[in-house]
Amino acid sequence: MSMKRTRIALFTVALVTFCLPFGAHSAVPLTKVDPALERRIDALLARMTIEEKVGQLTMFAFGRPTGPARGNATREEQITLIKQGRVGSLIGEGFTIEIPTLTQMALTESRLGIPLLFAMDVLHGYRVIFPTPLAEAAAFDPELAERTAAMSARETAAQGLHWTFAPMIDVGRDARWGRVVEGSGEDPYLNAILGAARVRGFQGAALASEPGRVLATAKHMAAYGAAEAGRDYATVDISESTLNDVYLPPFRAAVDAGVATIMAAFHEIGGVPSSANRALLTGKLRRDWKFRGIVVSDWGSVEELVTHGYARDRRQAAKQALMAGVDIDMCSGTYLTELPKLVRARQVPMRVLNEAVRRVLRIKMGMGLFERPEQVVAAPFDTAAARALAKEAARASMVLLKNKNDLLPLHREAQRTIALVGPFIESRLEHLGAWWADGKADDVISIADAVRKRAGSKTKILQALGTDFRGKNKDIAEAVRIARQADVVVVAAGDPGWNTGENNSKVSLELSLPQRELLAALREVGKPVVLLLMSGGALAIGEQEPFLDAILLTWSSGVEAGEAVAELLFGEHAPSGRLPVTFPRATGQVPIYHARKPSGRPPGTPGGSSYTDSPADPLYPFGHGLTYTRFRYENLTVSPLAAKPGLPIHVSVQLTNEGPRSGTEVVQLYVRDEVASLTRPVKTLRRFTRVALAPGESKQVKFELSDADLGLFLPGGRFVVEPGWFTVFVGPSAAEGQQARFEVGGAQSLSGSILFSNGVMARVGQRQSTFRRTPRL
Repeated sequence: MSMKRTRIALFTVALVTFCLPFGAHSAVPLTKVDPALERRIDALLARMTIEEKVGQLTMFAFGRPTGPARGNATREEQITLIKQGRVGSLIGEGFTIEIPTLTQMALTESRLGIPLLFAMDVLHGYRVIFPTPLAEAAAFDPELAERTAAMSARETAAQGLHWTFAPMIDVGRDARWGRVVEGSGEDPYLNAILGAARVRGFQGAALASEPGRVLATAKHMAAYGAAEAGRDYATVDISESTLNDVYLPPFRAAVDAGVATIMAAFHEIGGVPSSANRALLTGKLRRDWKFRGIVVSDWGSVEELVTHGYARDRRQAAKQALMAGVDIDMCSGTYLTELPKLVRARQVPMRVLNEAVRRVLRIKMGMGLFERPEQVVAAPFDTAAARALAKEAARASMVLLKNKNDLLPLHREAQRTIALVGPFIESRLEHLGAWWADGKADDVISIADAVRKRAGSKTKILQALGTDFRGKNKDIAEAVRIARQADVVVVAAGDPGWNTGENNSKVSLELSLPQRELLAALREVGKPVVLLLMSGGALAIGEQEPFLDAILLTWSSGVEAGEAVAELLFGEHAPSGRLPVTFPRATGQVPIYHARKPSGRPPGTPGGSSYTDSPADPLYPFGHGLTYTRFRYENLTVSPLAAKPGLPIHVSVQLTNEGPRSGTEVVQLYVRDEVASLTRPVKTLRRFTRVALAPGESKQVKFELSDADLGLFLPGGRFVVEPGWFTVFVGPSAAEGQQARFEVGGAQSLSGSILFSNGVMARVGQRQSTFRRTPRL
């Protein structure tokens, strides 16, 4: 790499010298040096040829000779290479039945008998499919995320698989980007909290060495979600402070949680493709964060360095990627063909090759694969328990966006006629969402079946398709006909699961034209309309929202989606989900997110930043979500009055359930630094908690803030807490709630050096008048 390119790469990533307060959980053996294990690795490395070493860094998609990566070997070629000890890992779908044969082949027919790693993209379930990661993020419940990941791991491990390429922790602020469905939304803190929880769920405390655990992969490092125009694989051009503040914290949290592997991304940052970014993968990840696990490329991204125009050929691409810190080449074959020549020509040092191989062997030995070369299969998988958890997760993920005149819940024993219409009222496959692994449409319970099962004996159900997603099968007149006979119309519409995910970016977030026509026709009937909105991310329904009486965002919620919808519709459970992404009024507002900068002319002020054809505020803000009761916030306090640097700041608020039913509120705390060396967001999420209250019950909800919640990155990467006034907001969303100000009178870097002498850390104790949370009409 030229000196010019080195300087550019180093500029893209600044040093981080602290650990964000997202939780730290050590994993074995990556966070500790085991001398005995390292000696075993040394002995094995001494016996390996260069080709065998490169083999440990080579991954192929088993049985897939074609694809984006031209170098992926044929099935026959892969078998030959396995016998030669020149393949270290395999990825695939539907190949688990062959894992025992392939394992024995590697153990008994290769010279050194090094076991293979088997991998698959299991993002939200293997066969029992849970809500998509973005949907599950709406629960604002890290404990739930950890449990669903653990259940997914058990089913995945039972197939003989060792490794999943999840969780995706890319912050997604552009709803046009199809892969937003794979992450936890627009907020770094929420991504960090849930990403770390999923790492713990997949891996457990012992780095997948116990039955029923798999290796986790934090992906895609880094800022992949900031692709230009929301178009997958497109370039990323962001500032150093944005990279540090927004896109890197979730990856640091995953490393602190003990993640075993990190995946490099497809895109470039500042002219340097991620798979060749040494400053990011070696400087940041390994030197600063002390990561000792594996870095794997994305599919074919090593070879794609040539397409980027960063490498002149495959040989240079292989050198750039390995020297940058990419250990495993996924499905391009570039390492396989080029690295042996580069090492023999001394263009790649043997020590660099050895260290990459060491990291792979460390994982394999740490998992116990050398001691238990036969696949470690978990105990018989409890499908019933998994489905029960899937239903719990689906219920917790769904978000009640609107409920005019308390239309929902529908009373099961009331004498009424319900019209079920829309393209997804009978759907099954569509509920599985993107990346459904080995999920089957036949496992899914449709909304129509679940509603019919739960409707009371006095309820009459009418049903019509109205239109499918694309309008190829359309009979809007029939939908209108049954709507006229009904007391309430329930429409299942939106964006199907197969229309989201990788390389499924969009220029429009509006509903498809046939669906808009259906809703417009139903509007004229004059009956109450409930929209069940299926989606992989935020949609722009600003045109339809005013005439809809209730909107329940169902996402792509997995095998139990229909059951969960029916339980919420009829009030067996109350909705408790909150938006992890901001919903725009129209696509033209995108990207739109809560942690925006204020600008010199803020929206909503005279002459402020605005549109000529639409309000600038979102249709539904980040954190928004209703339930079947009402909550009151009051008595927000911040203390102590005088706190020294390094001591916690305590925030509390009284929450009361004023409504007639039990309910769960997601209490959210945001912070704003009012004046700083660099402009700060108007609000930054720093804490949240789920609080369940019975009717009339009150609870004092308490939070604790640390220095890390108040600081910012200066140029060069130093993180500091500066003196000045801060505002804390506590409420049900990023747009509502109480607020109080406090003052930081002294500042420090998190490394401990005081930047400003003397002064009080915080001046607090302010209160604000009562704030009531009521359903949105």
